[in-house]
Amino acid sequence: MDLPLISDQILPQDPGALLIGRVWFNEVGGPCPVLISNGRVINLISVAPTVSALLESPLPERAELSELPDLGPLDDFLLPEEDERSRGRLLAPCDLQAIKAAGVTFATSLLERVVEERAGGDPARAEELRSELSSTIAADFSSIKPGSAEADALRTRLKADGLWSQYLEVGFGEYAEIFTKAQPMSAVGCGAEIGILSASDWNNPEPEVALAVTSKGKIVGATLANDVNLRDMEGRSALLLGKAKDNNASCAIGPFIRLFGGNFSLANVASAEISLEVLGRDGFHLKGASDMSKISRTPEDLVSQAIGAHHQYPDGLLLLLGTMFATVEDRRAPGQGFTHEAGDCVRISTPSLGTLTNWTTASETAEPWTFGAGALMSNLAKRGVL
Repeated sequence: MDLPLISDQILPQDPGALLIGRVWFNEVGGPCPVLISNGRVINLISVAPTVSALLESPLPERAELSELPDLGPLDDFLLPEEDERSRGRLLAPCDLQAIKAAGVTFATSLLERVVEERAGGDPARAEELRSELSSTIAADFSSIKPGSAEADALRTRLKADGLWSQYLEVGFGEYAEIFTKAQPMSAVGCGAEIGILSASDWNNPEPEVALAVTSKGKIVGATLANDVNLRDMEGRSALLLGKAKDNNASCAIGPFIRLFGGNFSLANVASAEISLEVLGRDGFHLKGASDMSKISRTPEDLVSQAIGAHHQYPDGLLLLLGTMFATVEDRRAPGQGFTHEAGDCVRISTPSLGTLTNWTTASETAEPWTFGAGALMSNLAKRGVL
């Protein structure tokens, strides 16, 4: 990894942001839900043992929370574990919540999924197909509401023209693509390594906003996420979505959940620009952005398609909203498009939510996921929290 992060590199620009997160606290040998206040890490475990439980009930006043035990400066949780000054590390700011994701929610992402499908996972064919399809699909998709009569007519026309795809069904149709991105407790936090399956030769980061949703379907806050994607795997077959999306360390979330209130609301999320930067050890530098105002379905609609009478999540959920950013710049060779290399630094940011920073490695060599829900319950019981 590069030099350790410092708090100023990851915090939102708004000093008044109400930030909830999780840390592994070395002193107690376990995780704690925390409040980030004035660069300090405040232990909230006396309020609720998990972030899931914390978000399910009204929080005490901020001033009251700030009087709870101070675990130290945030910078001490960003140091390498071998540094004797380290007090612990940042974890993904969710725990028992389901981690769901919405796909094909922007015109560019729809186009790229169809490109992958028609290329059969071969990046060498992507550029030709992209040029062929972009004028038809992307232009139509950006101006038509999914599920509308116009969208249905367009689906019929595209099918007659031989351009039908399963991705056009979720792009134009009534139902969004909502899938399980990762298991509860499996996401990594800011500063951790993210995993790319070693069998993949065509993959990319996906910078996204993730909404924190309670078991009642109430949207209470937002954070950033990297929906790491293996384009060659999904391109071979949509039935390989699990292989493309859910691998060890393949989901990064953080740095913190910013709760709604004051000058921050869902309207701010809906108009946010999410920036992406990739810095490779080979000198490669990529920058891009995803404009949330161009999303094809509202965040509220996507949440209603994930949770409701048709599906309950008793511990709440995080819902990744999708991205319009598709990394198509050549890296290894002309015509091969973008793919990750080991050691890439990936930064996903927006002023209101801060910066999620991670480094790439192979899923097989990333830290194994061993601390699940059972381990959490056992750990909290041994600490006398439960």
